[in-house]
Amino acid sequence: MPADTDTAPAATVVPPRRTASPWVLMYHSVTEFTDPAEDPYGITVTPGALEAQLLWLRSRGLRGVSVGELLRARDAGRDAGLVGLTFDDGYTDFLTRALPLLRRHDCTSTLFVLPGRLGVDNVWDPLGPRKPLLTAEGIREVAASGQEIGSHGLLHQDLTAAPDDVLQQELRGSRELIRELTGTLPEGFCYPYGHLDPRVVEATEAAGYGYACAIDPGRLAGRHAMPRTHVSQTDGGARLRVKQLRHQGRQLVRGVRW
Repeated sequence: MPADTDTAPAATVVPPRRTASPWVLMYHSVTEFTDPAEDPYGITVTPGALEAQLLWLRSRGLRGVSVGELLRARDAGRDAGLVGLTFDDGYTDFLTRALPLLRRHDCTSTLFVLPGRLGVDNVWDPLGPRKPLLTAEGIREVAASGQEIGSHGLLHQDLTAAPDDVLQQELRGSRELIRELTGTLPEGFCYPYGHLDPRVVEATEAAGYGYACAIDPGRLAGRHAMPRTHVSQTDGGARLRVKQLRHQGRQLVRGVRW
């Protein structure tokens, strides 16, 4: 007969829930070009390439939507068949080239804009052609079309190198300026250059953003550090499938807060 003991039974250890982050695609500029020297950073796709990529998504049973729409669907358990579409920097060609294709294929997207650089160009890129950015009126037109407007900060600065006062202005100041432009506080933020650290992620959440997009956030991955898949001009169906599988393999992480 076993001896009596006052020792309480050991608690069952529940391993952290493993959650795959949603698949979010990252675009920048959509315009015609023929010379690779016109796209030194690999951030431009032609309208024909974008349309082919949207058609490939549909052939896989996927529809592109804004990140806000994707996360709301995810929270409700209705995100099957959805993939996030994002466009960084707020180039004028989003309005003239990308938006008509998104409408044609019944897609929405998130456009991350720089309210501190309205109507100027991509001065932060030392190489390649100058690309004009949307004016205030252009941003309002995009918002009125049903696309989501998010913040990319004020001036496209590396926030990990910014002092606290500049960081707050980039986060909170840009959010307020976008509300003045569109009448709505943006839900989403996008880290310039994809650079982030724990201080920046914490400040972004504290500034009131519901989510934030990165590129490859590693252990910081979560709702305020969402990984994204860069899409280039050369990404046909086979390459997109490889990138989809790579995302699924890499983004099973522990304890992610969605």
